[in-house]
Amino acid sequence: QVQLVESGGGSVQSGGSLKLSCAATGYSYVKWCMGWFRQAPGKGREGVAAFDADGRTKYADSVQDRFTISQDNAKNTLYLQMNGLKPEDTAMYYCAAAPRRGELPSTPVEGFGSCAYAKWGRGTQVTVSS
Repeated sequence: QVQLVESGGGSVQSGGSLKLSCAATGYSYVKWCMGWFRQAPGKGREGVAAFDADGRTKYADSVQDRFTISQDNAKNTLYLQMNGLKPEDTAMYYCAAAPRRGELPSTPVEGFGSCAYAKWGRGTQVTVSS
C-alpha cells in the first residue's frame, strides 16, 4: 500500500517561506490526483494545491500566486513551495493521494478539484507568526 511521509514544516515569520516534501512509497508514483491539504485547529481539512485528474495544477483561492506544487517523478516525491506565508496559513499540512488500483481508501475522504483523496500522510506542522 502507498505510504506518504511529509517533511519540511516548521515555524516562520509572516512573509517567510517553507518548502514541504512528500515521499511516496509502496507504488509507482504518478502525477495525477496528488496534492496537499491543511487543517487548522477547529476547522475542516482544506484542499490547498494538487495535480488534478487531468494533470493540471489546482490551487485554493487563498494560496493562489503564493504556493507552488511540483513533483519529481524519479524520486516519487511531491513538493509544496510556500512563499509569502501568512498567519492564516498556520495548520497541519497533509500530503494526500487518491487511492490507486488495489488500494483501499482511508478516512477522511475529501474532494478537491476532480479527485477524491483518501490516502493521507501523518502531517507536518506549519506555524506562521506575525
